[in-house]
Amino acid sequence: MPRASGPRPSTADYALLAEFRYALRRFIAFSEDAAHAIGLAPQQHQALLAIKGAPGRDGLYVGEIADRLLIRPHSAAELAGRLVRMDLVARMADPEDGRKVRLVLTVHAEQLLEDLSASHLEELRAIKPLLTRLLARFDDGEPG
Repeated sequence: MPRASGPRPSTADYALLAEFRYALRRFIAFSEDAAHAIGLAPQQHQALLAIKGAPGRDGLYVGEIADRLLIRPHSAAELAGRLVRMDLVARMADPEDGRKVRLVLTVHAEQLLEDLSASHLEELRAIKPLLTRLLARFDDGEPG
């Protein structure tokens, strides 16, 4: 990746970036722990959330899951197969193109995701002041 133009980062910039990454990592650790607590791998939770959050329609194609999770399509296909075997997603023919298959959540997945999402929203509300302060420091041009 080419280096961005502009002034070199200061010591305070590094401190801000480190603090911001730490806050994000703490949230990710919370999320991973919450998924594990109900028997899901973090990537499975992320896939369920991507499917539920699909804008304007029910379900996602495997390729879309790959895009949303930043994984290769064959990895997304394997993940989809595991989710089907776990009765968390079902394969459904696309109503507009019957050759395509969408993955949709089962009732069981909906229940798990509802509980997980409620706890995630609560955690985000708790860390919002910190994230807001950190992001404001980027806007203000005040790294430290």
